[in-house]
Amino acid sequence: MPNLKSIDTWLEGVREYIAVQAPEILGVLDLYMGEARFGRKYIDSDLATISSTATILEVGAGSLLLSCQLVREGFQVSALEPLGDGFSHFDKLRNLILEHARITGCVPTLLNLPAEKLSVNSFFDYAFSINVMEHVNDMPGVVVKVSNALKNGARYRFTCPNYLFPYEPHFNIPTLFSKKLTEHFFAGKIFGRQDVPDPVGTWKSLNWITVPLVVSGVKKVPDLHVRFNKKLLVSTIERVATDPQFSARRSKSMRTVLSALVALRLHSLFALIPATLQPIIDCTITKNPNVIGKTS
Repeated sequence: MPNLKSIDTWLEGVREYIAVQAPEILGVLDLYMGEARFGRKYIDSDLATISSTATILEVGAGSLLLSCQLVREGFQVSALEPLGDGFSHFDKLRNLILEHARITGCVPTLLNLPAEKLSVNSFFDYAFSINVMEHVNDMPGVVVKVSNALKNGARYRFTCPNYLFPYEPHFNIPTLFSKKLTEHFFAGKIFGRQDVPDPVGTWKSLNWITVPLVVSGVKKVPDLHVRFNKKLLVSTIERVATDPQFSARRSKSMRTVLSALVALRLHSLFALIPATLQPIIDCTITKNPNVIGKTS
């Protein structure tokens, strides 16, 4: 899998550049480097089914690390980044990454607007987002906008938390039926967090997305087909056991339990849980799936 390996070359170059320009944010960069590696692996099977010069939209491109890597691979990439509540800490990191991308010639097309204001029609061969859909202001509206931007037969794939499962991953707290009730009982653990940049803004941005809400949003748009993958939870549990930075964002008790399940190979049983009840949504929305030959 050469492209999965080549992302390390890109990320190492970025790290060397930022180590000189702003060494104080290397810890933040390391976190997003891990996310970029995960993201490239997450979409790898999808990229194998489209042209090597296909048009790709990353919805909520964040640090831009993954979008830049895809440009390096030859794709025509548009990076949509709806910066808003909870994401101001991206600014310095993103600017330095862009500087290095300009030097190395891998800058994507930048769409600096909220996903709700995307106005492209029938242009992209593929779209994806990673841990973004739980932060958009109008989830059904984003489904409409992104699907409008896809060519016939193209797909939008995204992953994010599922709030039907009683756990909030940004703050590592249980949830109590609703966002309002959860905030009432866990305000101290939410707004007093030191390891979450801008905890107030991050909490405010959460929209409590669920699988049924996604299904409902998709039904409002003609000619869309939605499918949920139940196996991402298995690989995520494996990641807790093998990725130290990702693991560090979970509680010690959770790390212990999940690592034990992986060691015993029992974590594979989690793929049997219905998508509606899993803690992670892995969704693929296809536009006009019966139309063949309309994508590049």
